[in-house]
Amino acid sequence: MAHKRKSESATKKLRVSLFVSFVCVAVHLGVADARLRRTRSASTSQTVENYDKYYNYVDLSRRLRSYAQKFSHIANLSSIGQSVQGRELWVMRITKDPHIESPGKPRFKYVGNMHGDETVSRQVLVYLVEYLLTKYQEEPRIAKLVNTTDIYIMPSMNPDGFEMSKEGVCGGPRGGRNNANDKDLNRSFPDQYSNKTPNSDSIPEVMAVIRWILDKQFILSGNLHGGTVVASYPFDDTATHEQQGHYSQSPDDSLFRYLALVYAKNHPVMKTGQPNCSDTPDEMFKDGITNGAQWYDVPGGMQDYNYIHANCLEITFELSCCKYPPASELHKEWDLNKESLLAFIEQVHIGVRGYVKDSVSGSAVTNASVVVAGVGHNLTTGSYGDYYRLLLPGVYNITVVATGYTPVTVNNVQVLDGNATELNLTLEPVEIEPNLASNVTQTTPTTPSTIDIIHTFIWSSNTPHTTHSQLVTSAETRGTPTSLSPEPQPVQPQEFRHHNYADMELFLRKYSSEFPSIAHLYSIGRSVENKELYVMVISDNPTVHEHGEPEFKYVGNMHGNEVVGRELLLNLIEYLCLNYGTDQEVTELVNNTRIHILPSMNPDGYEKANEGDVRGYRGRNNSNNFDLNRNFPDQFATIKDPRQPETIAMMNWLKSNPFVLSANLHGGSLVVNYPFDDDEEGKTRYSKSPDDKIFQQLSRTYSQENPLMHNGHPCVNLYPGEYFTDGITNGASWYNVAGGMQDWNYVNTNCFEVTIELGCVKYPWAKDLPNYWEQNRRSLLQFIHQVHYGIKGNVSDIRDGMGIPNATIQVEGIDHNITTAHTGDYWRLLAPGTYSITASAHGYQPVTTYATVSKNGAEVVDFRLTRLHSEANGLWPSGHQHNPSEEEFESLIKYLSLGQGLEQLVKNTDTENSFRFRGYKELSAFLRGLTLNFPKITSLQSLGHSVEFRTIWALEISNNPGVPQPSKPKVRFVAGIHGNAPVGTELLLEFAAMLCINYGKNLVISRLVNETTIVIVPSINPDGREQAVEKQCTSTQGFTNTHGKDLDMDFFGNASQRLVEPQPETRAIMDMILDKGYTLSVALDGGSLVATYPYDKPVQSVENEGTLKYLASVYASNHPKMHLGNTACSNNGQTSNIPDGVMRAAERQSHMGSMKDFSMDFGQCPEITVYTSCCVFPPTEQLATLWAENKRPLLSMLVEVHKGVRGVVRDKSGKPIVGAIVVMNGGVRVVTAEGGYFRALLAPGNHNIEAVADGYQQQRQEVVVSSYEAASSVIIEFDMDHSIFGLPREFVVASAAASMTALVITACIIWCVCAAKSNRQKDGFHRLRQHRDEYDDEIRLTSMGSKKSLLAHEFQDESESDEDTLYANKI
Repeated sequence: MAHKRKSESATKKLRVSLFVSFVCVAVHLGVADARLRRTRSASTSQTVENYDKYYNYVDLSRRLRSYAQKFSHIANLSSIGQSVQGRELWVMRITKDPHIESPGKPRFKYVGNMHGDETVSRQVLVYLVEYLLTKYQEEPRIAKLVNTTDIYIMPSMNPDGFEMSKEGVCGGPRGGRNNANDKDLNRSFPDQYSNKTPNSDSIPEVMAVIRWILDKQFILSGNLHGGTVVASYPFDDTATHEQQGHYSQSPDDSLFRYLALVYAKNHPVMKTGQPNCSDTPDEMFKDGITNGAQWYDVPGGMQDYNYIHANCLEITFELSCCKYPPASELHKEWDLNKESLLAFIEQVHIGVRGYVKDSVSGSAVTNASVVVAGVGHNLTTGSYGDYYRLLLPGVYNITVVATGYTPVTVNNVQVLDGNATELNLTLEPVEIEPNLASNVTQTTPTTPSTIDIIHTFIWSSNTPHTTHSQLVTSAETRGTPTSLSPEPQPVQPQEFRHHNYADMELFLRKYSSEFPSIAHLYSIGRSVENKELYVMVISDNPTVHEHGEPEFKYVGNMHGNEVVGRELLLNLIEYLCLNYGTDQEVTELVNNTRIHILPSMNPDGYEKANEGDVRGYRGRNNSNNFDLNRNFPDQFATIKDPRQPETIAMMNWLKSNPFVLSANLHGGSLVVNYPFDDDEEGKTRYSKSPDDKIFQQLSRTYSQENPLMHNGHPCVNLYPGEYFTDGITNGASWYNVAGGMQDWNYVNTNCFEVTIELGCVKYPWAKDLPNYWEQNRRSLLQFIHQVHYGIKGNVSDIRDGMGIPNATIQVEGIDHNITTAHTGDYWRLLAPGTYSITASAHGYQPVTTYATVSKNGAEVVDFRLTRLHSEANGLWPSGHQHNPSEEEFESLIKYLSLGQGLEQLVKNTDTENSFRFRGYKELSAFLRGLTLNFPKITSLQSLGHSVEFRTIWALEISNNPGVPQPSKPKVRFVAGIHGNAPVGTELLLEFAAMLCINYGKNLVISRLVNETTIVIVPSINPDGREQAVEKQCTSTQGFTNTHGKDLDMDFFGNASQRLVEPQPETRAIMDMILDKGYTLSVALDGGSLVATYPYDKPVQSVENEGTLKYLASVYASNHPKMHLGNTACSNNGQTSNIPDGVMRAAERQSHMGSMKDFSMDFGQCPEITVYTSCCVFPPTEQLATLWAENKRPLLSMLVEVHKGVRGVVRDKSGKPIVGAIVVMNGGVRVVTAEGGYFRALLAPGNHNIEAVADGYQQQRQEVVVSSYEAASSVIIEFDMDHSIFGLPREFVVASAAASMTALVITACIIWCVCAAKSNRQKDGFHRLRQHRDEYDDEIRLTSMGSKKSLLAHEFQDESESDEDTLYANKI
């Protein structure tokens, strides 16, 4: 039995063990699955609302940005303008694919907080944003709403007023009601009964909303207020402006009443009609709604403006009796309004909707009037010919009228309850008599208008489905059944010819001018012969990279005599422009993709080539006779040919844009060629890239749409034995090409490129061009579509939701990584299948998830990464509390460093200016004028005088000028060290004016000035400036000071290096530099277009070169031309190939005694020198352009000075340690200032910090520096240095004490012993001689043996000799 029980026990244990193991596995899989879901979709854990606080402007901005980042697939945040005090008027757009504009979804908007002290609306709309985004994938109702509606939510129209209001004040002072100019925004719109024109300067919020309303053509809107509980509908006033009691009926009165009731009946309090507000206890509203004017007269209201001047029906909702209730009430208010808010949005889908098109061309008819019989209010069609007319259920007669067209009326259109009726109409152009057609295009009449009536629009979460039916319409068409409109065919290019350079340039300029909303022309550089390398970008927002939108490119004519690609790309530009808005495929491509088209990479070669060339070489190479497709750096071979300007321009272009997919169009065969183009041994054999599978798929996509190519036998007459399966080939398998462009794209960027050979003849006759277009047009479009396959998403910081640039996306099993773009978005082309994807970034923990790629489009995979170094990792001591203001500023720096933040700042800080070159007197007066007009933020001081006693001025701009602020970075801007180059001087004067004028008006500028000490020295060499002459690009007149000394060769810190005393100008600047309080210095000069970094003197290596080069690159990368590196300054012989527009100063012109070197060696401040223009003293007319080019780079330096690392050194008691040395990476040293503060600029990456101070233990830390975040903050706390000779003080003291004790004891013992010995010997022998008789008596009294022993022990010591001992024993 015992054995049996033991066996049973073992069995039970085994079962339990297996069960536990199973549960663990299940839990692990569940956790993994949950983690996968959290990773691949925006996590809601970080966005859960507590409904217990109001968000101020900073909190609101941070939260909205976070939502936009986390839910980028359905949310897009933008600003429609700024308030009086420079706060952004944020609008969150929520819809499927929010970054594109597409027809078919009506636009809806909510506006809150129009009166700054009516705050419930502000919070409720934030909650609505969160609810729509987080419930999108959970609730079918929300998914349907978001997928089929274009929703815009503005939580705060009056952010300035909100900041002035006080929580808990229900109906008190009006201080926060109005804007910062004390204007009531809901009395400031144009009014139908008044001719008064509001002062637009005092109401920027109203002007921004008006522009927004007119631009977006909203259909339905809600304006959320506070002070009672009711829904108020138009009109809000009357012609007589009676105070109250006068019902002002609009043409859509019944519809407005219905819409107001939808909100009210879903609101538990509003529907009662009894708000029971304490200040108006007797006020009642039947059913919770009221006509605006009947309640009280409001002239200049926003809801009436929407209705009268736009297509939008707006209702005002009063949400609470208390305007600014305690935050504890917010949860209740959200619960009361949630259902009403959702139900009201859904009403945008009632009534009639459809499209109005031209019956001849099929193009959209815009601004056509849609007239409903019996309703005296018309609306107009939008940019796609689309319209949405809200109507109550019933039967209507609808007429569409447009200038130049015959009106069309459709009778008996039935509108059903809850379902929109779709009514599409086509209009006939009016035939114009020749003598009347002065400015009108003649058209030929066609068949009667075809009217397509589509009933019962089914509102679904997917693509809207429709049910088709036919109606007999008017008497003219009665008896003839109507038919559905045929699908309009896209417009094809009308003219085919070869375009030389001049012709091509005009063609591109023409289409850029005619289609400015989708086409933008720019140049990426110049050819050897100075021809522009033009690129036409086509997109719905062509000038900027939109977050979440992939970038695509086509490149043609790389070999000048292979011209088919050049002409096809011009045809493609024409095709995309002409069909945008009317052809669905083109519209979707343009709206969802940023398409860059470079028709000719080798315009010089083209001009040399000859029409009819079949397989020749004339014009193939560039003007330097180099093959551009053998000129790129190669992964396997060394390319010895000098890099050509066309090649460099392409490389810089690729580095500047996050291209995903590309094709390089060639000629001479008919095949799609994919990487790799060569192999390690240079042999002709298959050279497989890590992404071979997707490259084959991409190649087939193109070839399958070109039957002749797909056939695989391209040029039977020229190459009868050549065959390509499916019309595609691996490059190296065909023939080996080292230095090719497609491999460089793949190896060095995110871009996947293939090379497409378009035909057997390189330069065909013009008459054959239509055939090439017909053969390739479908292929060209289908290949662009491929940019939308694979995976895409966003990599963001889990803490603040901001995107992480340059994060790495790694696919397991594919040895090729890609990186995120500037705002954290990415695209990774992949063939269908399931993949393990890892996202990693410097300073963050990597995250891995799985994704399944289908054939139906890109899989969205978002990543949210956690920092490796945070407060928990010891950068800040426990108990440290972050300053909210500090966090706000850190967010601002990040915002300015990512996306369009800096560019937006540039646009928002434009000032009126009249550029001119100023002499010394005018310069001095200008600087004094700044201090007089802006005394709170400016201070002017003299650094010294020039040889001719002109003052060298220094202007300080800060929130506390003249007072040292060691905790803040101090940046120095200097110019005019060479008097003949005064551009820098004028740029700095305008820079100073811009900062001062925008201070207090623009929040960003105000905050930058408050957090920075800015010192501007506009002219170091005023004497030389007085001698210089305008329009002298190479003149050296004024280059030196009055003594003929080049001041940039006069800065010597060591007396041994200086033979004579420094010039007075030099001494003045040296004294300023030796102040040692500066974090960064930027010097402006002229005569080139490049940014240089230390040193000017010849040195073998530069300590901290990575950081110095990085600082120069920040300036260059923000300059529209400098970063291209192709400066081509013909006046000075400067090399035109400067990578990234940055170089070490000594490489440009090596010399000793430079200001830059002195700043580095003796001021411990990095200084970069920026050469702003090729011409040292250009004409005045160029100053505006130069300012536009340098404004953003100068602002970027104000942002950059707040990066790197900063901190405080103190002891354990909190006492700051001044004079401590902080060493970066074992080299660069900074010394702590008053308060123990230190700051150092460092290149992005990991850095080691060591801090040393006398009497303290050395401290070490590691920090992570980001290119887009504010300085890593550290607090270094010192312990007293208890070490002696490198050993702990306690050990050394104890050892020393022990040693001293031992020495003392030993000395005492020796002294005692020695003294005792001496006394014994003397006393003993004396007694033996003098008292012999006494001893004899004693001997007789005791035994002989014992007495002998006593004597022996008494007188013997260790020092006695054997003889002494023997003598004693004898006795």
